[in-house]
Amino acid sequence: MGPLKVTLCAGAVLAAVLGPPAHAVDGGGVSVTPSSPAPGTYVTLRVADCTGSTAVAGSAAFTGDVRLAPSGPDSAFVGSGRVRPTTQPGAYAVRVRCGTADRTGTVTVGEKAPRPGAPASPVAPVAAGGGGAARLAATDARAETPGTAHTVIGLVLAGVAAVAVALRSARRRSRGTD
Repeated sequence: MGPLKVTLCAGAVLAAVLGPPAHAVDGGGVSVTPSSPAPGTYVTLRVADCTGSTAVAGSAAFTGDVRLAPSGPDSAFVGSGRVRPTTQPGAYAVRVRCGTADRTGTVTVGEKAPRPGAPASPVAPVAAGGGGAARLAATDARAETPGTAHTVIGLVLAGVAAVAVALRSARRRSRGTD
Protein backbone atom coordinates (compact mmCIF):
# COMPACT_ATOMS: atom_id res chain seq x y z
CA MET A 1 0.00 0.00 0.00
CA GLY A 2 1.45 3.38 -0.99
CA PRO A 3 2.08 6.19 1.48
CA LEU A 4 -0.88 8.20 0.19
CA LYS A 5 -3.30 5.31 0.69
CA VAL A 6 -1.94 4.60 4.17
CA THR A 7 -2.32 8.26 5.11
CA LEU A 8 -5.87 8.42 3.76
CA CYS A 9 -6.88 5.20 5.49
CA ALA A 10 -5.32 6.26 8.80
CA GLY A 11 -7.04 9.64 8.63
CA ALA A 12 -10.37 8.03 7.78
CA VAL A 13 -10.08 5.53 10.62
CA LEU A 14 -9.11 8.28 13.06
CA ALA A 15 -12.03 10.45 11.96
CA ALA A 16 -14.43 7.54 12.27
CA VAL A 17 -13.18 6.53 15.71
CA LEU A 18 -12.95 9.99 17.25
CA GLY A 19 -15.84 11.72 15.49
CA PRO A 20 -19.50 10.99 16.01
CA PRO A 21 -21.20 8.91 13.33
CA ALA A 22 -22.50 11.30 10.71
CA HIS A 23 -25.20 9.06 9.34
CA ALA A 24 -26.50 5.84 10.90
CA VAL A 25 -28.88 4.48 8.31
CA ASP A 26 -31.94 2.26 8.46
CA GLY A 27 -31.11 1.00 11.96
CA GLY A 28 -28.74 -1.56 10.43
CA GLY A 29 -25.75 -0.26 12.35
CA VAL A 30 -23.89 0.97 9.24
CA SER A 31 -22.54 4.52 9.56
CA VAL A 32 -21.26 6.46 6.55
CA THR A 33 -19.04 9.54 6.96
CA PRO A 34 -19.58 12.03 5.33
CA SER A 35 -23.32 11.48 5.25
CA SER A 36 -23.75 12.83 1.71
CA PRO A 37 -20.51 12.35 -0.24
CA ALA A 38 -19.90 13.78 -3.69
CA PRO A 39 -18.92 11.45 -6.55
CA GLY A 40 -15.19 10.66 -6.50
CA THR A 41 -14.71 11.32 -2.78
CA TYR A 42 -13.71 8.91 -0.03
CA VAL A 43 -16.12 7.71 2.64
CA THR A 44 -15.57 5.96 5.93
CA LEU A 45 -17.81 3.06 6.88
CA ARG A 46 -18.29 1.98 10.49
CA VAL A 47 -20.22 -1.05 11.71
CA ALA A 48 -20.73 -1.49 15.45
CA ASP A 49 -21.05 -4.81 17.31
CA CYS A 50 -19.63 -6.85 14.49
CA THR A 51 -18.81 -10.50 15.15
CA GLY A 52 -16.03 -12.31 13.38
CA SER A 53 -12.56 -11.24 12.33
CA THR A 54 -13.31 -9.68 8.94
CA ALA A 55 -15.98 -7.53 7.36
CA VAL A 56 -16.52 -6.48 3.74
CA ALA A 57 -18.87 -3.77 2.48
CA GLY A 58 -20.20 -3.46 -1.03
CA SER A 59 -22.35 -0.98 -2.89
CA ALA A 60 -23.04 0.05 -6.47
CA ALA A 61 -21.86 3.52 -5.44
CA PHE A 62 -18.35 2.34 -4.51
CA THR A 63 -15.43 1.66 -6.85
CA GLY A 64 -15.04 -1.80 -5.30
CA ASP A 65 -15.47 -3.77 -2.11
CA VAL A 66 -14.46 -1.98 1.08
CA ARG A 67 -12.56 -4.08 3.61
CA LEU A 68 -13.33 -3.21 7.21
CA ALA A 69 -10.90 -3.86 10.06
CA PRO A 70 -11.50 -4.05 13.82
CA SER A 71 -11.06 -0.72 15.55
CA GLY A 72 -11.22 -0.19 19.28
CA PRO A 73 -12.67 -2.14 22.18
CA ASP A 74 -16.34 -1.72 21.13
CA SER A 75 -15.93 -4.40 18.42
CA ALA A 76 -16.60 -1.85 15.68
CA PHE A 77 -15.22 -2.41 12.21
CA VAL A 78 -14.01 0.59 10.18
CA GLY A 79 -12.87 0.98 6.58
CA SER A 80 -12.49 3.57 3.86
CA GLY A 81 -13.72 3.41 0.28
CA ARG A 82 -14.18 5.66 -2.71
CA VAL A 83 -17.43 6.66 -4.36
CA ARG A 84 -17.29 6.16 -8.14
CA PRO A 85 -16.68 9.45 -9.95
CA THR A 86 -19.49 8.56 -12.38
CA THR A 87 -22.08 7.86 -9.67
CA GLN A 88 -25.33 9.79 -10.13
CA PRO A 89 -26.83 11.57 -7.11
CA GLY A 90 -29.25 9.46 -5.09
CA ALA A 91 -29.54 6.76 -2.43
CA TYR A 92 -27.57 3.52 -2.82
CA ALA A 93 -27.79 0.35 -0.75
CA VAL A 94 -24.73 -0.68 1.28
CA ARG A 95 -24.41 -4.32 2.30
CA VAL A 96 -21.84 -5.31 4.92
CA ARG A 97 -20.92 -8.95 5.44
CA CYS A 98 -19.86 -9.07 9.08
CA GLY A 99 -18.75 -12.58 10.03
CA THR A 100 -21.82 -14.68 9.26
CA ALA A 101 -24.33 -11.82 9.51
CA ASP A 102 -25.30 -9.23 6.93
CA ARG A 103 -25.89 -5.59 7.79
CA THR A 104 -27.57 -3.18 5.42
CA GLY A 105 -27.70 0.57 5.13
CA THR A 106 -27.77 3.28 2.54
CA VAL A 107 -25.42 5.98 1.35
CA THR A 108 -26.85 9.11 -0.23
CA VAL A 109 -24.56 10.46 -2.94
CA GLY A 110 -24.81 14.22 -3.40
CA GLU A 111 -24.13 16.49 -6.33
CA LYS A 112 -20.69 16.55 -7.87
CA ALA A 113 -18.67 19.55 -6.74
CA PRO A 114 -17.83 21.92 -9.59
CA ARG A 115 -14.18 21.81 -10.63
CA PRO A 116 -12.30 25.07 -10.62
CA GLY A 117 -11.38 26.27 -14.08
CA ALA A 118 -7.80 26.13 -15.26
CA PRO A 119 -5.95 29.45 -15.16
CA ALA A 120 -5.59 31.20 -18.51
CA SER A 121 -1.81 31.27 -18.24
CA PRO A 122 0.71 29.38 -16.15
CA VAL A 123 0.75 30.48 -12.53
CA ALA A 124 4.38 29.59 -11.88
CA PRO A 125 6.16 28.71 -15.12
CA VAL A 126 9.24 26.54 -14.92
CA ALA A 127 12.59 28.04 -15.88
CA ALA A 128 13.35 25.12 -18.17
CA GLY A 129 16.55 24.39 -20.02
CA GLY A 130 19.93 24.43 -18.39
CA GLY A 131 18.61 24.24 -14.84
CA GLY A 132 19.33 27.56 -13.17
CA ALA A 133 21.18 28.85 -16.24
CA ALA A 134 17.93 29.63 -18.09
CA ARG A 135 17.69 33.02 -16.40
CA LEU A 136 21.26 33.87 -17.37
CA ALA A 137 20.81 32.67 -20.95
CA ALA A 138 17.76 34.88 -21.36
CA THR A 139 19.88 38.06 -21.19
CA ASP A 140 21.93 39.12 -24.19
CA ALA A 141 25.59 38.31 -23.47
CA ARG A 142 26.84 40.91 -25.94
CA ALA A 143 25.09 43.68 -24.03
CA GLU A 144 27.41 43.19 -21.04
CA THR A 145 30.98 43.34 -22.40
CA PRO A 146 34.00 43.68 -20.10
CA GLY A 147 34.82 47.30 -19.39
CA THR A 148 38.09 49.13 -18.78
CA ALA A 149 38.23 47.99 -15.15
CA HIS A 150 38.15 44.34 -16.20
CA THR A 151 40.92 44.92 -18.74
CA VAL A 152 43.19 46.65 -16.21
CA ILE A 153 42.65 43.91 -13.60
CA GLY A 154 43.43 41.22 -16.19
CA LEU A 155 46.67 42.98 -17.25
CA VAL A 156 47.79 43.42 -13.60
CA LEU A 157 47.19 39.73 -12.85
CA ALA A 158 49.09 38.69 -16.00
CA GLY A 159 52.00 40.97 -14.99
CA VAL A 160 52.10 39.50 -11.45
CA ALA A 161 52.16 35.99 -12.91
CA ALA A 162 55.01 36.91 -15.27
CA VAL A 163 57.07 38.42 -12.43
CA ALA A 164 56.47 35.33 -10.27
CA VAL A 165 57.68 33.02 -13.05
CA ALA A 166 60.75 35.20 -13.72
CA LEU A 167 61.72 35.29 -10.00
CA ARG A 168 61.33 31.56 -9.65
CA SER A 169 63.48 30.93 -12.73
CA ALA A 170 66.18 33.33 -11.44
CA ARG A 171 66.23 31.54 -8.09
CA ARG A 172 66.76 28.17 -9.75
CA ARG A 173 69.63 29.49 -11.84
CA SER A 174 71.36 30.99 -8.80
CA ARG A 175 71.19 27.66 -6.96
CA GLY A 176 72.45 25.78 -9.95
CA THR A 177 69.39 23.61 -10.36
CA ASP A 178 68.28 24.05 -13.90
